[in-house]
Amino acid sequence: MKTEAIENASKLQNLMELRSFLGFLNYFVNLVTIVILSRGKCGLTKCVTRYLVAMAASDLLVVIIDLILRHIPIIYVEQFGLLWDIPVCNIHAILLYAATDCSVWFTITFTFDRFVAICCPKLKTKYCTKKTAAVVLGTVTVLSCLKNISWYFKFFGYYWLQNEPWFCGATPDALESLVWAAIELLYYILTPGIPFVLILLFNAVTVRHILVASRARRRLQGDSAGESPRDPEMASRRKSIISLFVISGNFILLWTFFMVYFISYRISCMLYVVAEPPGYIRELGFMLQLLSCCTNTGVYALTQTKFRVQLKNMGKYLFTLIVKFIKR
Repeated sequence: MKTEAIENASKLQNLMELRSFLGFLNYFVNLVTIVILSRGKCGLTKCVTRYLVAMAASDLLVVIIDLILRHIPIIYVEQFGLLWDIPVCNIHAILLYAATDCSVWFTITFTFDRFVAICCPKLKTKYCTKKTAAVVLGTVTVLSCLKNISWYFKFFGYYWLQNEPWFCGATPDALESLVWAAIELLYYILTPGIPFVLILLFNAVTVRHILVASRARRRLQGDSAGESPRDPEMASRRKSIISLFVISGNFILLWTFFMVYFISYRISCMLYVVAEPPGYIRELGFMLQLLSCCTNTGVYALTQTKFRVQLKNMGKYLFTLIVKFIKR
């Protein structure tokens, strides 16, 4: 038993270190993405740019809140005895859940925008505008904040400097309450349950529309043997299909582990089951969820040729600055 506990603690520590590394890596990736997209030189419409910048910003907030702000109160409380009277953990929970919801639902709203742009040409001119994008993103942000206010009343400060992946502890009443069980179940239905269904639905309809349009284009070209590999329109459509499948698979696979673990954990608490999965399983769910919140923007952006050009130019510029600084 002692050997198993040591192994579990070692796995937990390794996963926490990997999670921190991925978090800081994604911090810089999303920051660079925001800077490049905000310059407006990627050949994207202002509507698409707003969605992508919002997605990158929400992903960046998830990393900052989860990996940086979480450690500040631990240090101040444990080492300096400050912030005892401030419910930092409770406020942090609201911010983290709200940012995570924004990260997920911004992806869904952008997927719907692309669905409208490709499948609904009559609605496209009215819906796919920068004004509509601003209204949609603002509405999602407000609803996400309001939806997660309830988490303020679930947690209490749990400031440890040991191998714990969070600094919040759920109150005993919250763990045993049927009301809290219903609230948490509703949360996992809204994020990521419903997004699973929506992203699959929108992407399936979009891919079907692209395939039907592609077959019609081949018939018009009189190419019964297949599409021409030099046809730029067909190449663009293939790229769209690949992007949609990668994004759908990435989102569902990385969120499924997190959702299954915490639903099963919640049920075990309600049924008073003493045994629970090791801590490293829980940390693995956190890590995959964090990774999911920080990869979709990269998938969208890196499929754009002009984005890659801007990324190379930024890299060359930074390299030149570093060389000049070293030569001084």
